[in-house]
Amino acid sequence: MLPFDTLLAFFGIAVLLALTPGPDNLFVLMQSAMWGRTAGMFVVLGLCTGLLGHTAAVAAGLAAVFAASPHAFTALKLAGAAYLAYLAWQALRAHGGPAHAERPPAMAHAALYRRGIIMNLTNPKVLLFFFAFLPQFTSPGHGPVGLQTIVLGAVFMAATLLVFGAIAFFSGTFGQWLQRSATATRWLNRLAGVVFLGLAVRLATASR
Repeated sequence: MLPFDTLLAFFGIAVLLALTPGPDNLFVLMQSAMWGRTAGMFVVLGLCTGLLGHTAAVAAGLAAVFAASPHAFTALKLAGAAYLAYLAWQALRAHGGPAHAERPPAMAHAALYRRGIIMNLTNPKVLLFFFAFLPQFTSPGHGPVGLQTIVLGAVFMAATLLVFGAIAFFSGTFGQWLQRSATATRWLNRLAGVVFLGLAVRLATASR
């Protein structure tokens, strides 16, 4: 089993990485602002579930395939970029009505959860990051490396849940205030569309 000081150091680094501005925390921020705190938390849970997939891929050695194959990397990143472009299109075509109009129904929590999973799993940069980062904290002297990788992945998910959960809470509170105004809602949708489109371009042009 990994020593406690190693796990503590890894957790601290994971928190710092989660705080660094990037596609995932921007995604959480915009989804929470658009749909509220609870919705944002379901997106966060989806992202953490996606991290389970990346952790399993590293533990099973599948990440090496994506690291070695430019075609696999390109296919995955284009799938992710296409999904983000679809979300951008949805946000940009949404129109805030007049102040007296009935608000559109909130998205189902299951749909938001799926968004988080897809967003995370279709980002090959996360997979390659795990492939390069997690093994640095493992050691054959501390037991099966695959099991150590799973433990480190769980610690990383805990740090992500803590940081992204805080982002969802505060941006969701701010979003609820903005959604009282039809004009603010329209601009929030436009901002979300631009952010999603920018993330799509960034992912589509990413290199290993």
